[in-house]
Amino acid sequence: MDKNTLLQVWPIPAFDDNYIWCVHDGHFALVVDPGDASPVLHYLAQEKLSLTGILVTHHHADHTGGILELLNTLGTAIPVYGPTSNEIPGRTIAMMEGDKFDIVSPRISVSVLEVPGHTLDHIAYFANVQTNISEPILLCGDTLFASGCGRLFEGTPTQMAQSLSKFAALPKNTLVYCTHEYTLSNIRFALAVEPHNYQLIEWSKKAQALRAQNKPTLPTTIAQELQTNPFMRCDQADVIAAAEEISGQQNLPSTAHVLAAIRAWKDRF
Repeated sequence: MDKNTLLQVWPIPAFDDNYIWCVHDGHFALVVDPGDASPVLHYLAQEKLSLTGILVTHHHADHTGGILELLNTLGTAIPVYGPTSNEIPGRTIAMMEGDKFDIVSPRISVSVLEVPGHTLDHIAYFANVQTNISEPILLCGDTLFASGCGRLFEGTPTQMAQSLSKFAALPKNTLVYCTHEYTLSNIRFALAVEPHNYQLIEWSKKAQALRAQNKPTLPTTIAQELQTNPFMRCDQADVIAAAEEISGQQNLPSTAHVLAAIRAWKDRF
């Protein structure tokens, strides 16, 4: 096939609200965070795709539970990229901050970001514009969601703030592929933080319309998250004011303190 054919990134629904992203060129495919093998196997067979790699962002079972079944069914020679944690079943290639790797089929060059917060081992995969990618792609697991961020199960607010700052520095047109359809609940909270955010209000209407048609609200973009995601806006006056009010603390000293306050609020929202 034409090496310049644009790659497709397709959501394979799993469980109640997971997306297993499939990156493919019409013949060869990568899957990201396959928590369940069955929907992946069905999609690959339906689209006549050959699986050539598995990308894993972190160790939670809903992101790793299908790896071994995929390998046992399709071939144990399929490489499994993942964080250095020993909790990734079947991982063959450990990835760290700054690592870069090339996959031949589908043709893609990927760089790795360490983004702890949700878990300590969390990584994300970034593919900048290439011959077959017209806009940058970020596969971010559970660190960043549309209008939200992952719960801090293992990491600290400072780590999450640093991780989100790495995303904020990416090109604004980067397409962000999160692994859960949490958008509507995240928007409800974001509106509690910033009830007068016009971009957020408009995004709420659009997201509701998409879900009413059973369509994904993803991918989002870095530009949109900088406008509508309170966890990406911890340096903005309205978010700081909301964090100070909810926490009862004035003059919060850093964006990490602001994030800590609104993340604690979100956890009980």
